[in-house]
Amino acid sequence: MEEERAENAVDRTLGRLRAIDSRPAPVDGTGTASPFPPGQASGGPDGDGVPDRPLTLADLYRDHRLRLMRLAMLLVDIPATAEDVVQEAFTGLHRHWSGLRDETAAVAYLRAAVVNGSRSVLRRRRTAREYVPPHSANARSAESLAMLSAEHQSVVDALGLLPPRQREVLVLRYYGGLSESEIAEAAGMSRGTVKSTASRALDAIARVMEERAGSAGNRSGGLPGMPGELR
Repeated sequence: MEEERAENAVDRTLGRLRAIDSRPAPVDGTGTASPFPPGQASGGPDGDGVPDRPLTLADLYRDHRLRLMRLAMLLVDIPATAEDVVQEAFTGLHRHWSGLRDETAAVAYLRAAVVNGSRSVLRRRRTAREYVPPHSANARSAESLAMLSAEHQSVVDALGLLPPRQREVLVLRYYGGLSESEIAEAAGMSRGTVKSTASRALDAIARVMEERAGSAGNRSGGLPGMPGELR
């Protein structure tokens, strides 16, 4: 029952972020121009009846960059670092452009590249002993954060306490809207591992929620706060 409650909370919160990030935004979502040459998106004939040109890298950048940025920020917490991860993903896509079948394959490549790039960032932080506590004051876009209720912010903070693999699976499922098969492809794990990892992650979120509820009801008793990271 607690795990189901945690799943509903994560689904509502990341669904809210997905809705916020899906709103139209100027240029590429940040006011920054695409680094790739402009191209005409595919999907139907143009005004004179001539079929559109094939999808370009600039089209993918325009259509998917904001969602990939949010995905990276949920994984690595710091906007500037997330920006670097996403730019690296598009740079890698440019190198592999000729070998990709279609837009679906390109988007799958980008998702996997963002996940792998985020993992590399977290490994470097641990190695250098410079890990930044998740969701500090500058951890996310202030505009998006202001649009979240206190309950939703609490869930995002709880996600930040999860081990990286557990966080990846929940973010890809409930923010990315991916199936188990798609998560397995993006995160480089089996479908069975996706299911078990998601279950452990939701159980951990449920424990955080229960602990926070208990702490709120017993503040005068001086109960200890949450651990820095769930294991």
